[in-house]
Amino acid sequence: PVRPRRRGPAGPPLLSLVLVPAAATLAVTVLRLAGELLEWDPRYVSRAPGGGLAVDGIAWLVPLVGFYLGHRLARAGQSPASLARAAGLPLAALVLVPVAALMAPRLGLGASPTGYLVVWAVGAVMAVVVAFAAWPTLGRALLTYAVLARVPVVAVMWAAIRWNWQTHYDAPPPVFPSVTPMLRWMWTGVLPQLTIWVAWTVVVGALFGALGWYLASRQAR
Repeated sequence: PVRPRRRGPAGPPLLSLVLVPAAATLAVTVLRLAGELLEWDPRYVSRAPGGGLAVDGIAWLVPLVGFYLGHRLARAGQSPASLARAAGLPLAALVLVPVAALMAPRLGLGASPTGYLVVWAVGAVMAVVVAFAAWPTLGRALLTYAVLARVPVVAVMWAAIRWNWQTHYDAPPPVFPSVTPMLRWMWTGVLPQLTIWVAWTVVVGALFGALGWYLASRQAR
């Protein structure tokens, strides 16, 4: 008779893994929006297009969240197939998107601002697929967290564009064509937030998740 495969520990439920990081991220988003509307110090809450690398930004939370998730999964008895795979594939994915963006003009792609966004979005989706394969258990947690983190930003961007709040949420990229508020939201809000920034979360989070798993595993020995 064929013996059933033995399964490892089930691990913590997905939502319980990401609930605290998602709540903290939402708090940072609300604080950032309030700071921009109240014109706080731009070093912390810049209103420049793209956010100006301001200190108060949810992108900076990704390494911490990735490390936290990898550490928690290790404590729950979850492991990647190998450390080399868990770290190597996200590293390859991290290189994939910029390379695709640099190669696109040579292939006649991305000549317009919207075309350039499409190139980055396609590269981002490919990067997510590669990074997800590194450790699917961590990948599911990071993808869930990424959606929970970015959907509120998409909603804020719609309100900011619709009512011209003059924040970084409604500041269009340089040389972006003049379009309706709905189209600007779709191009500069929905598309990058749900592709490029999701890829940043999954890829960078996977790298730091592998580190969190590794350190937790060593502590448990």
